[in-house]
Amino acid sequence: MFQYRQVLVRMRRGDSDRDIARSKAMGRKKIAQVRQMAHERGWLAADSPVPDEQVLASFLGRREVLPASCVSTLEPWRAQIVTWRAAGIQGTTIHATLTRNHGYTGSYSSVYRFLSQLDAQQLPDVPLRLEFKPAEAVQVDFGAGPLMTDALTGEVFKTWFFVMTLCWSRHQYAEFVRDQSVATWLGCHRRAFEAFSGVPSRIIIDNAKCAITKACYYEPQVQRAYSECAEGYGFRIDACPPRDPQKKGIVESGVKFIKRSFLPLRQFRSLADANRQLQAWVLDEAGNRVHGTTREVPLKRFAEVERSLLAALPDVPPDLATWAKVKVHRDAHVQFQQSFYSVPFKLAGHALWLKATDTMVTLYREHEPVAAHVRLSQPGARRTVADHLPDAAQAWQMQDTQWCLSYAEQIGPACHALVHDLFGDQVLIKLRAVQAILRLKQKYGAARLEAACSRANHYGTPHYKAVKTILQKGLDQQTLLSAFDALAATYTEGGRFCRDTQTILQ
Repeated sequence: MFQYRQVLVRMRRGDSDRDIARSKAMGRKKIAQVRQMAHERGWLAADSPVPDEQVLASFLGRREVLPASCVSTLEPWRAQIVTWRAAGIQGTTIHATLTRNHGYTGSYSSVYRFLSQLDAQQLPDVPLRLEFKPAEAVQVDFGAGPLMTDALTGEVFKTWFFVMTLCWSRHQYAEFVRDQSVATWLGCHRRAFEAFSGVPSRIIIDNAKCAITKACYYEPQVQRAYSECAEGYGFRIDACPPRDPQKKGIVESGVKFIKRSFLPLRQFRSLADANRQLQAWVLDEAGNRVHGTTREVPLKRFAEVERSLLAALPDVPPDLATWAKVKVHRDAHVQFQQSFYSVPFKLAGHALWLKATDTMVTLYREHEPVAAHVRLSQPGARRTVADHLPDAAQAWQMQDTQWCLSYAEQIGPACHALVHDLFGDQVLIKLRAVQAILRLKQKYGAARLEAACSRANHYGTPHYKAVKTILQKGLDQQTLLSAFDALAATYTEGGRFCRDTQTILQ
């Protein structure tokens, strides 16, 4: 319409059709048609206004002439095709299915035209470009890093890189890590805040398990440790809806930028070397480039405006604790990251909450702390508090050989000699028998136990069962007979084989 209007203006100035055709705007035949129509409507008169493009379009616009019959041969299956198209089924599959199952004889071109009409009737999916104020928000994500080799062990391990990008200035923090655990996630947040010298108001994340335990469009469930981190630093968590990464497109672009601009053609000796190169690249090259969206230098925007608007770091950094649900084993221990920690034995079989910081491990039953330990770093290590075990287990662990000998010596020399004789067995370890003998003191007293041990030693039966029988029958209170006196009494009282019951018992 713009070209038609220019041609009409030249006609009003008196230019001939030949002169207008030299401008290559249109051919002389078309110019003649325009001149005829303009003459009929009075557009060439000098005192009449030049029609605008909308008026010209109403007369010169292309009108599509529809055929006499425009009903598609696919109309009988319209509802089914609409359902298939909404489910994302491609046109060739729809045509094959109609031919196979419904006896359709038309060509694929008919299906293509029908689908084009359906797509034209749909409203376009227009994404909303999010705008942010300085220090309002950051976006966080992980990207897949290169394989690296441990220089000491030769182990080849996989890496990821953590990226936090300020939404307004586009300045970012990046770091290579070996896993995506909760502890790594929280540690990267702390180091990013320290690099920015402040905390943003909002953190936009996806639904990674280290941050969100249950993804939901309306009410996602936040990891307990991440929730405490947010409270400690004073930021709020904004989780993207499931399967909608466009809501954090800024950091997605930052991840792609690192993959395409930093990782290729670089070599890393170790994880520490990779992080040194990455941080230098962020501050030198990436931070000082002209950003494609803002058309400004990210590091300059951050230093001049955004840094001063970030919330101040807390005076005392909050503890970055990892929470886990654990179950108490039969041995009154729980397992966390291949290490074992004891709890009171009465909680065996119960589920507890475990809170792990860099230095401590604390276990809770609901909101009540039940045990606390120094955190172990060696896999397979075990930390046990004696009071957490049953009495029998405490006795076995605490009442060792030296303790038993010392305790028996306090009771008396006979008891000490009997215990020493039991520990001298060359075949069996008789620690439990010795502990049982020493526990008889609680029921019968030290004097009777010493007398019973003396009697057992005298008759050559230094055993737990013998000592217990002597105490139960009160034989420790009778006078001991020497071997000669016993033999003399035997012959005096009626012969060697004629002894009464009392003599036999003695």
